[in-house]
Amino acid sequence: MTILDGLLSDLADESLQLDTWVAGLPADGWATVTTPEGWTVAHQIGHLHWTDAASLAAITDQDEFGRGMKRAAANPEGYVDEGAEEMALLPPEELLATWREGRVALDAALRAVPDGDKIPWFGPPMSPASMATARIMETWAHSHDVGEALGLTIPQTSRAKHVCHIGVRARGYAYLVRGEPVPEVDVRVELTGPDGDLWTWGPEDAAERVTGSGYDFALLATRRRHLDDVDVRAEGEHAAHWLTIVQAFAGLPGNDPARLADR
Repeated sequence: MTILDGLLSDLADESLQLDTWVAGLPADGWATVTTPEGWTVAHQIGHLHWTDAASLAAITDQDEFGRGMKRAAANPEGYVDEGAEEMALLPPEELLATWREGRVALDAALRAVPDGDKIPWFGPPMSPASMATARIMETWAHSHDVGEALGLTIPQTSRAKHVCHIGVRARGYAYLVRGEPVPEVDVRVELTGPDGDLWTWGPEDAAERVTGSGYDFALLATRRRHLDDVDVRAEGEHAAHWLTIVQAFAGLPGNDPARLADR
């Protein structure tokens, strides 16, 4: 099995978990509000399909993807929300079927990208493996929104490692998107996965460190939890500040998550 095969398998598993949660919902269940901004379950599934479709266009239809780039440039703060709103208007059965079809098409397209080719994106071009990892991260985050809103017990799986990986790799971006200088200080990250595995990034001899729960770091990096509510610790000034701004997704950070005690 190649790295891409493993990533696409994890993406399929993460998507299928969410699929099973929403497939049996009645129509009013799709209207369940999942975020403080008012996104419903339908918005969440619509957004995931919309992003899958954009990813597919980036691989198979450069003209269509280019038009999407222009629309995003003209409306950088509302473009994503508009896509979710449009898809959420579909009847639940049609939306679910459309999402399923898009997942299959994107899987096939990512497998067909020639070795060494990069896929254009709204940020830097990505390899198929990087795009698959990004899709896992986003599916994981939006699945958490849905599961939490529906009152489900959300399984803690090792797929959170992909989310942590992007959060660590995007450390510099977290500073840049906030207009802050990127410190020239290495940070060692050591996180414990749900199965007890140790996930590590950065030099072993780095003076500053981040340690704790890998699942909690993933929640922090997707801005689903406030720093006060996760089992993640920092040693060092720069590591401590990074945990206040860490994010594993492109774009603006949005509002800070509320503390659980304040909800």
